[in-house]
Amino acid sequence: MPQPVSTPAAPAAIGPYSQAVKSGPFVFVSGQIPLDPATGEVPPDIRGQVARSLSNVRAVLEAAGSGLGKVVRVGIFLTDLKDFQEANEVYGEFFQAPYPARSTVEVSALPRGVKVEIEAVAEL
Repeated sequence: MPQPVSTPAAPAAIGPYSQAVKSGPFVFVSGQIPLDPATGEVPPDIRGQVARSLSNVRAVLEAAGSGLGKVVRVGIFLTDLKDFQEANEVYGEFFQAPYPARSTVEVSALPRGVKVEIEAVAEL
């Protein structure tokens, strides 16, 4: 039976979904936007937004009993692929080889007008 995961260390879900769901040997983290859970603020630049989003992913993974080192897949959604290089550099500060499988796509818009949203799947 899938088990929802919730933590105040990441932004609360703003709709009918869970921050993450544990199912079998995996945890599926919903897309995390760069919203600071304590202040509600969003960093102004792409580097700060990617770092905040990944910090939120890390917080949800840790609440589930996992961590960034157990991530097997990441999905990155950018509103402008011109930000890819900077986003990739910050991403590299959070993950080490062997790196998770990953896709990065450009989307027309994201909640709250942010520039990035990141989702992940990890082993428990």
